[in-house]
Amino acid sequence: MKLLHVSCESASVEDCINDFKRKLKEVLSPSSCYIKSAELNLTFGAFMHLSAVLLTDASKPGGNVIVEYSTGRNREVAIRNVLEKINPYLSSVDVVAFRIGTYTTPVTRRTYAVGIVAYNSTPRKAGPFAEKPDRRTLLAHVLSLFDYNPKVLNISELARVFGVSRDTIYYDIQRILEEREKKE
Repeated sequence: MKLLHVSCESASVEDCINDFKRKLKEVLSPSSCYIKSAELNLTFGAFMHLSAVLLTDASKPGGNVIVEYSTGRNREVAIRNVLEKINPYLSSVDVVAFRIGTYTTPVTRRTYAVGIVAYNSTPRKAGPFAEKPDRRTLLAHVLSLFDYNPKVLNISELARVFGVSRDTIYYDIQRILEEREKKE
């Protein structure tokens, strides 16, 4: 377990968000840790302040933070716009924490909405062929996806992945193509 901290402060919302994203990439990129919990702070005034304290577990991958901003003629529109940017990311993740805030500039009356979400990616479910250890079934499926063109396959890499010789892979492909011709 490890605590990570990222923060930024700026008179410009856009600069603050971009600075935060840059710092976040530096902190999370080497580890890409699972986020156990997060404290997200967002304050507005003469300066915008954005910070995240993340409790991470380096033994698991998948944690990340989304931060987006948007403008609008009022708070409702600005929030709707920022949610439209964030929601597509949330379809297949587990949200740990989130915060949405708004700020209206005193002179121009421009309204900003800022959204920040800490999340963990959900593990992908195994496909129908991952459960079958049969090498030939898997190769047949891959070949069918590429219109039975064996030239698109990296034979050496397939042999390494399956722990067999290249000749074995060539033989499997030959049998698959022969079986396909018999069916037609």
